Amino acid sequence: MMPDPFLRWLGALEERHFAALNFQEVRRAVQALSALYVERRNRIAQGSALDGAGKRAAFATYFAPLHFLLVREIVRALGAARDVPSDILDLGCGNGIAGASWALEMNPHSRIIGIDRNSWAIREAKWTYGAFDLRAAVRSEDLATFKIGRNTGVIAAFTINELSDEVRTRMLRELLSVARQGSPVLVIEPIARSVASWWSDWAREWIAAGGREDEWRFSVQLPETLALMDKAAGLDHRELTGRSMWIPRRSG
Repeated sequence: MMPDPFLRWLGALEERHFAALNFQEVRRAVQALSALYVERRNRIAQGSALDGAGKRAAFATYFAPLHFLLVREIVRALGAARDVPSDILDLGCGNGIAGASWALEMNPHSRIIGIDRNSWAIREAKWTYGAFDLRAAVRSEDLATFKIGRNTGVIAAFTINELSDEVRTRMLRELLSVARQGSPVLVIEPIARSVASWWSDWAREWIAAGGREDEWRFSVQLPETLALMDKAAGLDHRELTGRSMWIPRRSG
């Protein structure tokens, strides 16, 4: 049985980020970042989620692995790895886990195009794709003006909620346009309704366009180091939750 590439990546990730910070420093940053996500989300768009070494390490070694596992479970539940183009576009890719999680479910693996504005995220995404031995290109782009090309799978995981209302509306038009042209499109966000007030309006248009909306709860056994940080930070992710909108690839 082949080893899970996720576990190999997680080990290399922890070795990389814990070289400069100890467990307690990262644990405090996990708690701070968790509070930021839940209570002060308006500051995320200003870059405060990644404004220090501690928060970056917390994001990379704790939240990103949880997001990877959630995306993988959603992709498997939707059967989203079937009939996907050879390229995946990851919008607001962060450290690259969403595109990587989807690509790794495909045989052969798709090439990833990661898009982000944050210079640290771009460097981290390049490292992530390399750690998974995935073919990838990462570019600095602004989603306010970025134009999505045809014949690519598109994923936006934990990205749309961080956009301004104006850019979010534009992105909805972009995503539905490429979906009508045949591209599979997957949007993932937290399950809490209070986090994304725009979700219901998007879902109506999504379903009208032939897509589906789902809420997910997956029971998982976290790797030991991830479970230890989860407990130390006073959090509980034995169940991973999220919401998705999905439009599969269309022919013709």
